[in-house]
Amino acid sequence: MTRSVARIYMQRYKLSAPDWRTLAVLGRFGAMSANSVVERTAMDKVRVSRSVSRLLLLGFITRRTDPEDRRRAILDLTPAGLGVYRQIVPRALAVEEELLAVLTEEERTALEATLTKLENRVTATVAEE
Repeated sequence: MTRSVARIYMQRYKLSAPDWRTLAVLGRFGAMSANSVVERTAMDKVRVSRSVSRLLLLGFITRRTDPEDRRRAILDLTPAGLGVYRQIVPRALAVEEELLAVLTEEERTALEATLTKLENRVTATVAEE
């Protein structure tokens, strides 16, 4: 599924997978620090930093100083970044729907429960570290 969606954002928008993940997290959850992007994407800090640099150059995100903690920067989508996000998401959801169409409702439910269980485990493991 990731490869199918990757073709969309790589060919048309010249975004890498980390670029898209960063853009997607900001589009879904709103403005946040780079550390929050790291937590939500499970990417390492170096990868997020590189992605932020590229997205800034492309004009898809902004970076401003957090007024509550001047040592921290807040990232947010620009109108152009929001436009890209809004164009890619429906296509990504369509790819997902097409791939999941081969599953019965029971299989989809089991898959979702399994993925949720694994995601919770990963979250717990990261919290323990």
